Amino acid sequence: MNDAVTPANLFNIGFGFWGSKVLLSAVELGLFTELAKGPADLETLSPQLGLHGRAARDFLDALVALKLLERRDADYSNTLETDFFLDRAKPSYVGGLLEMANARLYEAWGSLTEALKTGCHQNEAKGAGDVFTTLYADPERLRGFLAAMSGVSLGAAQAIAAKFPWKDYKTFTDIGCAQGMVAATLAAAHPHLSGIGYDLPPVKPVFEEFLAKRGGLDRVEFRSGNFFEDPLPSADVLIMGHILHDWDLSQKRMLLAKAHAALPEGGALIVYEAIIDDERRENAFGLMMSLNMLIETTGGFDFTGADCQTWMREAGFSQTRVQPLAGPDSMVVAIK
Repeated sequence: MNDAVTPANLFNIGFGFWGSKVLLSAVELGLFTELAKGPADLETLSPQLGLHGRAARDFLDALVALKLLERRDADYSNTLETDFFLDRAKPSYVGGLLEMANARLYEAWGSLTEALKTGCHQNEAKGAGDVFTTLYADPERLRGFLAAMSGVSLGAAQAIAAKFPWKDYKTFTDIGCAQGMVAATLAAAHPHLSGIGYDLPPVKPVFEEFLAKRGGLDRVEFRSGNFFEDPLPSADVLIMGHILHDWDLSQKRMLLAKAHAALPEGGALIVYEAIIDDERRENAFGLMMSLNMLIETTGGFDFTGADCQTWMREAGFSQTRVQPLAGPDSMVVAIK
């Protein structure tokens, strides 16, 4: 055996679910929100979180070792990262995505092998229709899903607000707007913009509640519709974030064609996702997101920038480009 070769990477990946579940349970228990109020010791935290005496110390110290908590003497505290992103009281909270991972995806991913063999989704809609019908029929599940979409969109929304030439445009429509993270971010960053959040009718109260807290309802309105059945609302810029990957290729092409039809000449379409690199070697998150679409949907998959640009040009767009955003996300921009 070559002494330079070790199984460490295999074990780190194979047991990665240990660290994942420690973090997800900490979010579920509200640990980071509690510690945002101030440092606390083991004896204080245990009853606040309902932790058993056998588990508490190892759980908290595991979070220290994972660099998710700090410990000074006997007191535990958040890191800068967990304090900013995982305190439910802050507008920067992205834990909704982790809450969904804990409540839904963690169990469903346990059936990945079955999905790989059958090509069938493995979530709560298993054996029934698509997952969105199931989620949108349950107000509590819907709220959790929409909050998760805000979590996954925050970094991309901020990057789109900064990197796209919004000075050249006046209006936008966010297709499949969820809570409204993108709309709120754009409205806050660019006072000259007005926009539409477009989604199914049950989303409206959640959207308006979120926008009321964030600001922007005076320049952003919600419009109900079904993007498969209805024309898309026209605007200078249409945005599809984490939308195309939910659907099969024929549905992707149809949505791009509908976007082209809804835009004026010179208008722009922004598609942002965890775009897979063209060589399919680097963006592991994007590739695993595509596996998540296997788990979650009946035909969805993620795609490369080259794939998306090809489909856009087939739909009639004349100019396309790919631009990195934040983390694993990129945007593909098309001009009519």
